Amino acid sequence: MSQIESAANQSQDIVEQLRMEIITGRFEEGMPLREVSLAERFQVSRAPIREALKQLAHEGMVESKPNCGMRVAPASSESMQELVIPLRQTVESFALKSIFSDLSEEDFHEWEELLNEMRAACEARDYAQLTELDIKFHQSIVAKSPEQGLMSIWVTLVSRLRRHFLAGFQKPNDPMKVYYEHVAIVAMFRTSKLEPSLQALISNID
Repeated sequence: MSQIESAANQSQDIVEQLRMEIITGRFEEGMPLREVSLAERFQVSRAPIREALKQLAHEGMVESKPNCGMRVAPASSESMQELVIPLRQTVESFALKSIFSDLSEEDFHEWEELLNEMRAACEARDYAQLTELDIKFHQSIVAKSPEQGLMSIWVTLVSRLRRHFLAGFQKPNDPMKVYYEHVAIVAMFRTSKLEPSLQALISNID
């Protein structure tokens, strides 16, 4: 692997970690993101941090304030989220259709592991972890699609749903409901019936 490729991979790993921490609320709106402290945390130079923040700014996750540097950007408004949710449903439905006939035991093993982690997060009432695992579950569906560019579209949509994720997971009196919803989705996938599987996925996103 070349030095350029290694730096690009390093920057992408940082992007994914910071993005998840912003979506799950570990980094709150308005929190400063300083290159020096992030470089120390990830044990890298400031260059990959700078590239990561640039990408997150493009996604609308962070913003630059005069004399303040980079900060976590405000989440999208409720009206914007009403627009984004149907778009996300469309993207994930498209992804599922593109992979459904080729699902393997390896895919189901991956989902079963995520479900086990999700159950543990529900039992511990760890809402940040539960949010992260929910995102990873849906991301895994999109990631399996052979359609080029679908993941970047999905990431852009999900990055604008921070408020939706956090509010959704902190409301249930019984967080196990979230776990059982995802168990039902995987069980439906196993039936090899596409239309009911699409409906289960769409209903969960809504």
